[in-house]
Amino acid sequence: MTELVEEERVTFPGAVPPHRTRTVSSDGLGIAVHEWGDEGAPPVMVAHGGFDFARTFDVFAPLIAAGGWRVVAWDHRGHGDSEHAHLSSWDADVRDAMAVFDSTGPGPLAVIGHSKGGALMLQLAESCPHRISRLVNIDGMPSPRPHPDVADHQRTRLMASELSGWLDSRRTAASAQRKPGTLDELAQRRARMNPRLSHEWLRYLVSVGARHDVDGWRWKIDPTMRMGGFGPWRNSWSLERLSGLAMPMIGLLGLIPEQMGWGTEPDELAPYLPPGGRLVAYEDTGHFVHIERTAEVAELVLDFLGSPR
Repeated sequence: MTELVEEERVTFPGAVPPHRTRTVSSDGLGIAVHEWGDEGAPPVMVAHGGFDFARTFDVFAPLIAAGGWRVVAWDHRGHGDSEHAHLSSWDADVRDAMAVFDSTGPGPLAVIGHSKGGALMLQLAESCPHRISRLVNIDGMPSPRPHPDVADHQRTRLMASELSGWLDSRRTAASAQRKPGTLDELAQRRARMNPRLSHEWLRYLVSVGARHDVDGWRWKIDPTMRMGGFGPWRNSWSLERLSGLAMPMIGLLGLIPEQMGWGTEPDELAPYLPPGGRLVAYEDTGHFVHIERTAEVAELVLDFLGSPR
């Protein structure tokens, strides 16, 4: 077991650690849950993106909690303080989300999802509409353009290649550890994926999203995970169901393309919106809309959620 050392305390303006943490069992796997706000307040569920953490919301969540909500966010399996699994998949993430929902409350719940978390919440809204009362999707809405942009008959070959490549990667990384570094080094690495976020914010993210071992800081992300993958999911599966959503929905889009972004344009998505659904697009803003425009997005979200009582 890797030896831990005392963590360096790093602060960021407005950042507040969770008021409570707990663990939920999802088919025997421990999922770390973090909460902000009054324990008796109505809950709003918040899902982070891929290669992120619940603590990514350390500035955003307190603003929502100040509006009278109990913010409930969880680390996806293999991320943050949740346990690593022998196998990870999109469907497993959906089941984990349902386990957190069930541990939080029986009724329909308001949800906010960013990036991958937004897409997960879209799938939950489609498959379990009785569990979601309102839906906020932050730059996690698919484009009608196919990804990758290849003919359907080529996707079978891509799938075979992707599966064999994933298994090879899994074997190689089974005993691997993430590369250590200083707070600044990990922040600089992350800046290559999030170039619009300040060094001060990324340094803070390292302090809550990495662990401090004797040889340096390491991201708390399963080293077997990797970006990308074609998988069985298709944009059209989500888009074709989008117009049938019964709950109020709002989608926020950052219009500056980034490596971790989805590249979805408002005009191409608008025809698929459900009745009453709306989009808000932000110029001069990248994928992490809720970090670049924290106060503005929090105000909009609180207005959309309405009174917590």
